[in-house]
Amino acid sequence: MRVSPENTCLSREATPTAPSTDADPAQPPAGDPLRYDDLLQEYNQLRERSLRTTNALASAAHDLKTPLAILNGYIELLQKEKLGPLNDRQREILEDMHTSGQRLQQFIQDFLSYSVLETGELKMRYETGNINPFLSEVCRLWSPRFQERGLALYFLANEKLPELAFDSAKLQRVISNLIENASKFTPAGGTVWLHAEPHMWERRNPNGSAIPSERRRLNDPLPNSVKVSVSDTGPGIPAEYHIEVFDDFFRLPQNEAQTEGMGLGLAIARRLVNAMGGKIWVESELGAGAKFSFIVPLKPVAATPGKGKNK
Repeated sequence: MRVSPENTCLSREATPTAPSTDADPAQPPAGDPLRYDDLLQEYNQLRERSLRTTNALASAAHDLKTPLAILNGYIELLQKEKLGPLNDRQREILEDMHTSGQRLQQFIQDFLSYSVLETGELKMRYETGNINPFLSEVCRLWSPRFQERGLALYFLANEKLPELAFDSAKLQRVISNLIENASKFTPAGGTVWLHAEPHMWERRNPNGSAIPSERRRLNDPLPNSVKVSVSDTGPGIPAEYHIEVFDDFFRLPQNEAQTEGMGLGLAIARRLVNAMGGKIWVESELGAGAKFSFIVPLKPVAATPGKGKNK
C-alpha cells in the first residue's frame, strides 16, 4: 500500500466544543495543538523524505544498468556461438536468460522514468510534424513481439491529421506503454488497433466554465488537438477501476499474481500526457476489451506537473 504526503492523515481524540459564530473556518480552533505551520512543516518534511528516497532508489537503479548490460552482452555473445557451438538445451537456457535480462532492463528503465517524473525533472523537446509516419514506425517496432504472442496489431494512417508539435521520445513512450499493456492482457489470436484522429477538445477550468479562448467557443470548426487510441480484445476492465489503473504500482485484483511489469506503465503514460498538457482515460467493460485514449493539444502548453491527475 502506498502512502503519500498528500494522503497522510493525523488523528487525535476529538474534544467537544460549543459552536462559535465568530470562529473563522479557515483557522484551527483556539488552543488546537495542530497549528497550520506545524502541519505545513510536517508535510514539507514528508515530501523531502519521499524525494530523497526516490532519488536514492533511482541512483541504485541507474547503477544496475552497467552490470546488467555486461551480462546481457555475454548472453548475446554465447547465443551467437562465437565461443563455441551450443546444444539445444544450452540454447533454451540462454534464451530464458536473455528474456529475463530484457525484463529486468525494462524494470530499471521504468523506475528511472518514474523517478524523473516524480521529482519534476522532466523536460519536453517539441518538434512540429506529421505523426502518421511516427505512429507507423512505432507499430513496426512492436510487430515482432505481437507475432511471437500470436496477436495482430493494426494501424491505418489518417490523412486528416493536422501537423502536431510533439516530443517524439515522450510520445513514443506513451504509445508503447499502452500497446505493451494491451499485448499483456490480450489472449493469443486477439487484435490490437492503434488509431489517431483530429479532435476538438473543449478544456474547462476548475470552476467548470469553458475557457473563453477555446476554439469551440469561437465557433471555429478546426481541431485543436489530436486523439490517439489503443483498443484491444482483452478481458476488459471493471468500471470501478477506470481511474485507479493509472495509479503508481496498481494492479487489477485479478492480475495481482502476474509478475510481468512493475505496474508503472500506465502511471508513466499518465504523467507524460499530463506534462504535454493533455489528458488520458480508459473506456472498457468487463469481457468486452479496453480502449485507452489520450488527447494532446496541437501546440505546446505551459508545463503541467507530471504528478497531477487528469483535468
